[in-house]
Amino acid sequence: MNDFDDIRPYNDSEVPSALARMMTDPELLDLLLAREFPRMTKILPGIFTQILRPFLRRKLHYLMGGISTVAEFQMHMTSRLMALLETTTDSYGFSGLDKIPPDNAYLYMSNHRDIALDPALVNLGLHKQNRAMVRIAIGDNLLSKPFAADLMRINRSFIVKRSVKGRREKFEALKDLSRYIRHSIVQEKVSIWIAQAEGRAKNGQDRTETALLKMLALSKDKDQSFAAATGELSIVPVAISYEYDPCDAQKAGELYAQQEGLIYTKDLYEDLDNIVKGLTGYKGRIQVNFGEPVADKYEDADSLAAEINRQITLNYQLFPTNITAWAMQGNEQQVDILESLKSHWPEEDWLHAEQQFKDHINALPREYQAIAVGAYAAPVDNQLLYLSQQLGH
Repeated sequence: MNDFDDIRPYNDSEVPSALARMMTDPELLDLLLAREFPRMTKILPGIFTQILRPFLRRKLHYLMGGISTVAEFQMHMTSRLMALLETTTDSYGFSGLDKIPPDNAYLYMSNHRDIALDPALVNLGLHKQNRAMVRIAIGDNLLSKPFAADLMRINRSFIVKRSVKGRREKFEALKDLSRYIRHSIVQEKVSIWIAQAEGRAKNGQDRTETALLKMLALSKDKDQSFAAATGELSIVPVAISYEYDPCDAQKAGELYAQQEGLIYTKDLYEDLDNIVKGLTGYKGRIQVNFGEPVADKYEDADSLAAEINRQITLNYQLFPTNITAWAMQGNEQQVDILESLKSHWPEEDWLHAEQQFKDHINALPREYQAIAVGAYAAPVDNQLLYLSQQLGH
C-alpha cells in the first residue's frame, strides 16, 4: 500500500469502478427513490423500490456517461451546483481571490456552517477564477456507507479519522493527516480546504480550534519552528456567509436539547438529510470572502488562531437577517450602531427584510426561536467587538 492510500481521494484510474459500484448499490438507489417518491416508498416498501431500481440505474448511467476522471466528475458536479444555486439563492458572490497569487497552493480554512456547501462554494469561487480546485477534508462519520465514501473520494475528499479509538491510534491518525496535508500543498502543489473547527458552528460562533492548528504542525521538520511549519502551508482564512440557513431549525433543536440537559442522538441518515437540506433549501444571498495568506510569524497555536478568527470575523458578510436578529436581541435602542450596520444595504427594503426574517423565525418551534435568533446575531456581536477593539474602546 502506498502512503496515504487509506485517506487520500481517488485517482483517475479508480473513478470508473467507483462509479460502477455506486450505480449498483441498492442502498443508494433506495435512498434516492425514497427522497424522490416518499409516499410510494412508505406505502409499498420493497416492492416499489425493486420495480424502479433498474430505471433509476439507467438514469444514473445516462447522467454519469462519459465521466472517467476526477476532473470530469468535478466539472459535472460544479455545473449541477450552479444550476441548484440558481433556484435556491437570490444571488451569490466571491471576493478576495485577486489578492492571492494564483500559482501557489494554499490551505483554505473557512468557517463551517454547511456540511457539503461550504467546500463546494470555495471550489466554485476558485473555478470562476480559472484556478485549480481543492482537496476537501471530510470526517469519516459521513462515510459510514460505502456509496458515501465512493462519492466523496471521487470528489477529491480525503478522510479525517474521527472515529479512531485509543490515544496512540488517534495520535498516529492525526500525524498521517498532517503529513498528507503538507505533502499535498508543499510537494504536489494541490490546495486543501478544511473547516476551522470540527463540526458546524451551530450557534453562529466561528472559532478556530487550536488543536487543529497543532495537528497541522505534527508533520514539521525537527528543526522547524511552529511559525515556519504553518507558514509553509500558506493558510488563507475564508469567511462564508449565508443570509438564511436551511438547517437553522435542526441546529437550534440540537442546541435546545443540550441546553435542557438531554442526550442528543443523531438519526441514521441525519447528516445526509442535513446535506440535502443545505443544498436544496432556500439560502437567500451568499457571500464568500477570501482573506489574505497568513504570514509565518505566529509562534504558537493561540496567536495563529487569533489571526484566523480576526480575518474570518471581519470578512464575514453581515446580511439583513444578521442585523435584524441583532436588533431583536434588545439592541433596537442602539440607534447609531443600527443605522451604521444598515447603511451597508442602502437599497434594501428594510421593512420587508425585517418582516420576512421575523416570519421565518416565528415558523420555527417556539423553544428554538431565541436560539436561532442568537445564531444569526452572533456574527454582528463578534464583528462589533473587533471593530471596537481596533478603535480602542
